[in-house]
Amino acid sequence: MDVIYFTASTVNGYLADVDNSLEWLFEVDATEIPDHSEFISTMGAMAMGATTYQWLLDNQQLLENPQMWIDTYGDMPVYVFTHREFAAPEGCNFHFISGDPADHMPTFERAAAGKKLWVMGGGELVGQFTDAGLLTEIVLSIAPATLAAGAPLLPRTLRQQLTLQSVKQYGPFAELTYRVG
Repeated sequence: MDVIYFTASTVNGYLADVDNSLEWLFEVDATEIPDHSEFISTMGAMAMGATTYQWLLDNQQLLENPQMWIDTYGDMPVYVFTHREFAAPEGCNFHFISGDPADHMPTFERAAAGKKLWVMGGGELVGQFTDAGLLTEIVLSIAPATLAAGAPLLPRTLRQQLTLQSVKQYGPFAELTYRVG
């Protein structure tokens, strides 16, 4: 199964600022970015970490407005890696798990039903997928912004070779797609 890390980053490689805020991203003109429904249609399941989930709760009011999530992602199974207790948005297919991503691959494969797994967010979780050799592709949208510090794009050394598959421009963003391994 393909495991895709799809995210946006500053030019100097940060996903979020030191407060885990994405405000920097919303300040960039994104009018020319295409809707991601085609990409989403190729995903069968999603994995995210607790920090990403907390951001969705705090900034997207996910619990108060689960229909917004459903309208975009439908009934896609979402696996949140966490050691904390969280509420799930009503009517959404969220599961709270912990442990090594490799241990959950059979579950992800069943849930994805022949499609891909999207690792959403970044930080520690993508590092764990990378360490286990599970990551197969990186789709990176580079925004014309910089941060002095924050959450790094890849918090660990990626030992697998990256092969550039495509480069696209969407307004001020550059989208790079790399095959891992």
